[in-house]
Amino acid sequence: MMKWVRENNYAAILLTIIRLYVGWEWMIAGWHKITGDKAFDAAGYLKGAIAKPVLESGTTDLVYANYVAFLKNVALPHVGWFNVLVPWGELLVGVGLLLGALTTAAIFFGLLMNFMYMFAGTVSSNPWLVLLGFIIIAAGANAGKFGVDHMILPYLHRWFDKLLEVCHLKTKLR
Repeated sequence: MMKWVRENNYAAILLTIIRLYVGWEWMIAGWHKITGDKAFDAAGYLKGAIAKPVLESGTTDLVYANYVAFLKNVALPHVGWFNVLVPWGELLVGVGLLLGALTTAAIFFGLLMNFMYMFAGTVSSNPWLVLLGFIIIAAGANAGKFGVDHMILPYLHRWFDKLLEVCHLKTKLR
């Protein structure tokens, strides 16, 4: 099954449809935050996630205590950075997926954001996007076969091969 998902042209067509849907969802989410009437501000969301964290069922035990500490001690004090990173990250993930450019990197960062939202207690469309994201990431390069990846991945492979040769020569000389 994995061979089919990673190598088959029919699978690549199905993956392209999934990739375009997920990319559109990410791009629209970021675009609305960037072009909205009011500037995007994550402070309220972060304060809400800190005030009402995900709790173990029937108890007051935090499920994601480390994540709440991250929100409280890193994200909220540096909310200005997050006000830029979130909308532009969503937009760039979406554009990358729509173009099929660096598809696996784009979906990796999309999945990372999905999980961060779910750790904060936001369900929304995140589980659906995670499921589709795992299908895309499992397919690897085949998910971007009908996209820009078809042109840029061979170039990147050659560039990394040359870089590895240089690094290997340096370690040999030691």
